[in-house]
Amino acid sequence: MSARSSSIVTALTTVALAAVGFLAYQASASAPDHTTAGKSPSSTASPAPDKGKDGTPKPKPQVPVPAGSGDGERVVYALGAKRVWLVTADGKVKRTYEVTPSTVSPAPGTYKVNGRSLKIPGSDGVPIEHVVLFTVADGVVIGFSAAVDGSMPDPNATKKTGGIRESRADGTAMWDFALRDTKIVVVP
Repeated sequence: MSARSSSIVTALTTVALAAVGFLAYQASASAPDHTTAGKSPSSTASPAPDKGKDGTPKPKPQVPVPAGSGDGERVVYALGAKRVWLVTADGKVKRTYEVTPSTVSPAPGTYKVNGRSLKIPGSDGVPIEHVVLFTVADGVVIGFSAAVDGSMPDPNATKKTGGIRESRADGTAMWDFALRDTKIVVVP
């Protein structure tokens, strides 16, 4: 091989190596951190799904008050959604939360708070607090309450019960909101 041929092969090899090096650099620059050779995975954890990028809680999406539940200050109980809304006089939702329904449900309609008890034994034998009563169905008194021990009733229970069970925090909110004669609207 001549000196000239040798120089051409060397030049072509150098160009080829430079091109491969350049392409490798481009590939590594655009690859995700966890696949780039020589780099360790990022040690910055992603925020939890219920937290924003800064770690603060994301606002929970507001569940709208059911249409046809009236207006003004009221408690709305949606049987199908198993949810309660505490609605202020100006129509704003003060609080909404899920509940565990009783084995006997009230008929859809409008009622008023007709009784309250701070602490009593529940119809299922569990001590309950913040009891807000509003009707009777099938001979069973119906109302909202929270178990003192925080338990929720078995929704498949065979005993007829009228307690619509809330968490203790939700029970306290109901107790503070639903005074005697407060309107309770039950929707399907």
